[in-house]
Amino acid sequence: QVQLVESGGGLVQAGESLRLSCVASGISRIIFSANAMGWYRQAPGKQRELVASITHSGSTNDADSVKGRFTISRDNAKNTVYLQMNSLKPEDTAVYYCKMGTNRVYWGQGTQVTVSS
Repeated sequence: QVQLVESGGGLVQAGESLRLSCVASGISRIIFSANAMGWYRQAPGKQRELVASITHSGSTNDADSVKGRFTISRDNAKNTVYLQMNSLKPEDTAVYYCKMGTNRVYWGQGTQVTVSS
């Protein structure tokens, strides 16, 4: 059974950094490396939105709101995808979710990120 587990969220002040991790279990490294991965977030009262994505080949795509501040990366040897978040703003406050795949999709349970002003 495929599971995605996010970690690294927390409460920080504006301008600080956090690094989120998402580990995929129940799946081989070969299958993991063949899948696109993404980070999404959902703030209270808002729809879930894409933050950043990375293809199997390492090409990345970032939302305009996080360009230059957030970086997505992956370590296929560890079945892990990361989201480095720098210069955090209060509007980045949300639950952050990890997603694997495009046709057959798996989601993690989410990790809370709270940025105080």
